[in-house]
Amino acid sequence: MTFALILFALLVLTGVIWLLDRFLLRAKRPAGVNEPWWVEYAKSFFPVILIVFLLRSFLVEPFKIPSGSMIPTLHVGDFILVNRYTYGLRLPIVNKKFVEINQPQRGDVMVFHYPENPSVDYIKRVIGLPGDKLVYRDKRVWINGEAQTLQRDGDYPYVESELRFVYTERYIENLGGRKHIVLLNPEMPQIHLGNVANFPLHEQCSYTEEEVRCTVPAGHYFMMGDNRDNSRDSRYWGFVPDEMIVGKAFLIWMNFGEMKRVGLSIE
Repeated sequence: MTFALILFALLVLTGVIWLLDRFLLRAKRPAGVNEPWWVEYAKSFFPVILIVFLLRSFLVEPFKIPSGSMIPTLHVGDFILVNRYTYGLRLPIVNKKFVEINQPQRGDVMVFHYPENPSVDYIKRVIGLPGDKLVYRDKRVWINGEAQTLQRDGDYPYVESELRFVYTERYIENLGGRKHIVLLNPEMPQIHLGNVANFPLHEQCSYTEEEVRCTVPAGHYFMMGDNRDNSRDSRYWGFVPDEMIVGKAFLIWMNFGEMKRVGLSIE
């Protein structure tokens, strides 16, 4: 969000200078006199900034994975591309949708503005759609009364950035026909009740040490990380409203520490 504002400010600044020179300053400049440096720079950078702004606002936006909450689907240091138009075209900065295209689907990996701090972008997987009744119990997801299957797929030990070794169990989760990998840590509780925030529409959820129950409000989505026991997600801070959606993640385009991940599609 901050970068978008800076980019927009630069676009306006260079555009205004270009227009001033085109319709006012150029006519007053004596013949043979070079244009000021600030005019030259503005005219050079304006088309570049305009192209970047349009591409980033309406087509594709880059995003860097900052945490391990989506391991093993996404690793820390992955640079990914986010499709900005698949969920509808939105006005830059204000993020107001003006063209409806598609709605988020269960299982999509989605980037959104973090509800507790909209200046920060988060990435999680869409678990609950508007109107869904969700239960998270025994580290399994129930959607509208139907248990989503988990199939054990070995172990997944990894090392966190603080060089702390973490042991997790790897499972294949089936969300209504869409399969992906999730990690579960048998040593962790399924919910840390003390970390649950007093978020908007909190009354749509109920919490006990055994389970989390939520009914997803209209126009909202319930998000969870694939690294289930190392993810602060909708279980803790609530629902993502439609107006905070950024786009759908679809490709890893770079990871300087793991080059073999370059070019992997995000499922």
